[in-house]
Amino acid sequence: MQLKPLDSPEVIRLVADWLGRKENYQWLDFGDGRQLVTAEWLKIAMQRGTYVLRVFTSDVDDRPIGLVGLSNINELFKSATIWVVAGDKSYAARGHATRAASEMLTFGFGALGLHSINTWIVEHNPSIRMAQRLRFRPIGRQRQCHFIDGKPYDRLWFDLLACEHEEMRDGRCQRSA
Repeated sequence: MQLKPLDSPEVIRLVADWLGRKENYQWLDFGDGRQLVTAEWLKIAMQRGTYVLRVFTSDVDDRPIGLVGLSNINELFKSATIWVVAGDKSYAARGHATRAASEMLTFGFGALGLHSINTWIVEHNPSIRMAQRLRFRPIGRQRQCHFIDGKPYDRLWFDLLACEHEEMRDGRCQRSA
């Protein structure tokens, strides 16, 4: 598995297609309740510097199978929010998304010099197990603020400090330097 930048119009369109599927966007919020994004919006968001997006590939070839992102990057407060989308569901539940998130955390804490990375997950979403495997700590619950099909759900908030991050290799955590 590799993390690769969204460096071609084809990859950006593929990611926009993934993000345009209800099975994915229902769990997301790109600010002010925006759930649907276009390829053009993705390009602008990456140019502003508040988003770092990478596709992750299968272990077999270089085919993109998902997206991992850092958003709300704040250089002053050294913080960001991480999120992951499995684009090709045939690769789901095989550890790709967890490894991609781990590599993005390493990048955020290392190359970007972040101190704290947070995430939120809608209650009942199986992604909660990924946050636990990556050693995120629960920090709160935002009640009934996320609506799916007209029904309110809570957002569960987690964070991780740079000193707590252990990069995953071969499905196991390793303390990063």
